Amino acid sequence: MKEILQRIHAESKHASAHGSVASYIPALASARPEALGLAAVTAEGKIFAVGDARTRFTIQSISKVFALAYVMTELGEDAVFSRVGKEPTGDPFNSIIRLETSAGRKPFNPLINAGAIVVSGLMPGFSPEDKGARFRAFVGQLIGRKDVERDEAVYLSEKGTAARNRSIAWFLKELDLLPGEVEETLDVYFRQCAVSVDAVDLARAAAVLCLDGIDPVRGERVLEARTARVCKSLMVTCGMYDGSGEFAVDVGIPAKSGVGGGIMAAVRDRMGLGVYGPALDDRGNSAAGLDALRRLSEELDLRVL
Repeated sequence: MKEILQRIHAESKHASAHGSVASYIPALASARPEALGLAAVTAEGKIFAVGDARTRFTIQSISKVFALAYVMTELGEDAVFSRVGKEPTGDPFNSIIRLETSAGRKPFNPLINAGAIVVSGLMPGFSPEDKGARFRAFVGQLIGRKDVERDEAVYLSEKGTAARNRSIAWFLKELDLLPGEVEETLDVYFRQCAVSVDAVDLARAAAVLCLDGIDPVRGERVLEARTARVCKSLMVTCGMYDGSGEFAVDVGIPAKSGVGGGIMAAVRDRMGLGVYGPALDDRGNSAAGLDALRRLSEELDLRVL
């Protein structure tokens, strides 16, 4: 497995040249565009990592999967899906148009910004700091680390440049979908997006999903099976922004990306995969990460669809 990852890492690095790092959050612009890390955690609990797999980066939209799992665990499935749908949009992740034009008058799914902000508003806790700390503790259970941190610079950068997310949140408030104050809810959302991980962490979490809630490294259940299955289903249909359909056809693995350059992918009963490549394509997905996952899927016959 290590040799396969090393070869695909070498073959996929060139794809970074076809992307660029995110700059709409200023603190993300300092990432090395040529960086690429690949990690895999097998169903037997073996960990493999190559390249920049131990480079820390912010989780960004991948946090939406963890937030969904967290709120479902704490409050139940109905608490989420009474306010958020389960359908793909085909629109960019930060689009606002569907909130106004859809008959349901609620976000289409929890993996677009509008839906994720609603989920963030449901997190238990007494303050944004407390809610953020509880969320990080939950992420730590999934990835096997107790020292999960927030990148303060990215958090403050995102908080200071989030005009579109503020527009979305105020619209959600008008629709009576946010139980708390708008700015406090957004603060929780910015904190969750700024959680710092590496590709191995993502592979660890993906391995939990691939085994329907069992951590293969520790041999313990850390997530309910139903919660893991809901997350994976939404990752298939909505996890790669408006490129989700193409990814499902080309790669065929449940996956979730983030503009920090990460991709988390879960191969049922076989392995979890984590990718870091901060040069993004025009949809916000890691250019080299997409290339590597396509190659891995073909090489190892990982397709589950």
